[in-house]
Amino acid sequence: MRKLILIFLLCIYSTALIAQQPVPVKPRILVSTDIGGTDPDDNQSMAHLLMYSDRFNLEGLVSSPSYGEGSKAEILRLIDLYDKDLPKLKKHVKDFPAPDALRAVCKQGRHGAAPYVGYATATEGSNWIIQCARKESSQPLWVLVWGGLEDLAQALHDAPEIQKKIKVYWIGGPNKKWSVNSYAYIAEHFPGLWFIEANASYYGFFSNNGVPDSLHTKHYYDRYIREAGYLGKDFKNNRYKGVVKMGDTPSLLYMMDGDPNNPLRENWGGSFETFTSSPRVVYNRNTTLADTVPVYSVLELHVKGPKVKIRSDSACFTMTVKAKIGEQKWDGFYLGDGNYAIRYAPKQTETLTYTITSGLPGFQAQHGQFVVDNRWPGKPRSTNYKLGPNWYTDRKDPALFDGIWQGAQTVLKWRNAVLFDWAKRWAWLQ
Repeated sequence: MRKLILIFLLCIYSTALIAQQPVPVKPRILVSTDIGGTDPDDNQSMAHLLMYSDRFNLEGLVSSPSYGEGSKAEILRLIDLYDKDLPKLKKHVKDFPAPDALRAVCKQGRHGAAPYVGYATATEGSNWIIQCARKESSQPLWVLVWGGLEDLAQALHDAPEIQKKIKVYWIGGPNKKWSVNSYAYIAEHFPGLWFIEANASYYGFFSNNGVPDSLHTKHYYDRYIREAGYLGKDFKNNRYKGVVKMGDTPSLLYMMDGDPNNPLRENWGGSFETFTSSPRVVYNRNTTLADTVPVYSVLELHVKGPKVKIRSDSACFTMTVKAKIGEQKWDGFYLGDGNYAIRYAPKQTETLTYTITSGLPGFQAQHGQFVVDNRWPGKPRSTNYKLGPNWYTDRKDPALFDGIWQGAQTVLKWRNAVLFDWAKRWAWLQ
């Protein structure tokens, strides 16, 4: 009976499913993820990736947690579950990768955010990005970043020539907060990189606006997953308890629908537009409520303090930020000669209050506030990062907002089709 209902619903949405276009060639992809960290939606997206891994040449799975306890071990744990489900999956599609082949490309990247300069030392993950990018191929390596940019920044620093061989789709927004120093390094030193910066479009994937009841984020699990297979049982085994989020999945959807070299087109993973100036706002003083910065921008605060004998780029003070999400602490750095600086990237419209403190003798506590508006990328500034012709971001047409989330309608419009398509694969595991 359940299969008949599914077939009926798929027929209803057949016109939406037709919108998926063939991909010219099976893409080479490397996924950089903070799976196992503070936000378990990466586990959900990893389950989706593994269940569609027949669609990709999967060359790398790199653990890159800017924040939290993400690890390679968590990727391997999901592959173990995939291994157990594989016999059922292969009854329907033969081209799934061998579990041992996936285990072989799992690599550990950097734990924690990069210092002010934007990079630190090579990791197993950053070296693997370089190795994959250097392979002889007529195709680019697509680097899909679900978390921090630290390993990508490190790879570009250590082997700058790879920028011509890779294309990046980054789920930014809150991830930009955690890896703002690495973002600043990439934007300043690699403006010629091919780069999609999706700061808000991906929110459309967990919006419930206009979706049928069965596809509601709280209902999809009980209607279609229902503990199907080992991956299905695990899907409910985290703090989301089966509620669908999967904010990183649009990067995969982008590679499954049409020509990924054209980010301007309509696509399951969003539609984007070019931008040539990424907002960077610099203050050499404490800010007040008279100061407004664009959402997702790079805010730099430069302050004076004691001249001390510590290594330049050392984390030596803390900025405590009070936001809607609660209180969070960020490291600030010594630039030398009594100069200190910190970067911050706000993820949503709000008014923020901060306090700067340090244990260094003679460093005075400082306080400030600023307002975040909802205009991205906002007006040009002389301090902005100047980008090349191949940087793309969320569409700014007001009609494409979903609530406060810019461009989210470009993902939301395909969400029904995507989830019904995935429901067919969950049925394979029943």
